[in-house]
Amino acid sequence: MLPIPAEELNGSGTLGPYWTFYRAVVAEQLSRWLPGQPSVILDLSGGRGRWSGQAARAGHKVIEVVDFRRTADQARLRDIRVRQVRSDDLSFLPDESVDAVLAEERAMSVELMAESAMSDVARVLRPGGRALLCVDSLVLGMAILAEQGQWQHLRQTNEVMLVPWPDGGITRCFSSGQLRELLMGAGLEVEWVRPRTVLSPSTVDHVLGSDSRSLAWLVRTELEAHPDDDDTVGIHLVASARKS
Repeated sequence: MLPIPAEELNGSGTLGPYWTFYRAVVAEQLSRWLPGQPSVILDLSGGRGRWSGQAARAGHKVIEVVDFRRTADQARLRDIRVRQVRSDDLSFLPDESVDAVLAEERAMSVELMAESAMSDVARVLRPGGRALLCVDSLVLGMAILAEQGQWQHLRQTNEVMLVPWPDGGITRCFSSGQLRELLMGAGLEVEWVRPRTVLSPSTVDHVLGSDSRSLAWLVRTELEAHPDDDDTVGIHLVASARKS
């Protein structure tokens, strides 16, 4: 899969069909991953995306953590199953108080102290609880560095890769091995690690351009692929882990 240009990474630009497909993949993956019984879900996606609402509609109680600078989403707050909390850490939660933790929207890449954040995730998870997280991949990091002309940094190593983001922020990019280390270092058992998508934007655009009804088929094809631990494709990696 070719890296996506930086100007497209916010979901705008010329890749509208691809982002429609991408969001459909996330929604279906989350639907399959969520607990089968009503549970308490902690959402660390920062108020970005629609994942708290999806979990609430599936019958779960959701604690959605947003930072102090973000305006509350009144539409989500109308769902009594979503409680929005403004905080920059999880100190407000007692040990073993949630059944699952969701960290979509690159939350652990934006959180540069990811090891500390994951230790807190493990602390609040009940035994048997699970975490689902999405991070920026080395493929994306190297693509951004190439666009910036930072050729001296374009080599895969075991070092932490911190990449200046086009909007002025910093993103932490992971290999599949580094993502596994992050989870296991917090005491979690890794269930799987995979690219979020392996289908290229050009493939998605061609198929949807030929038949818009093929979206469900594309999503099913993506989720039935099994490129576990393949970090040579895709702008994002996604992982699931369990607390024993």
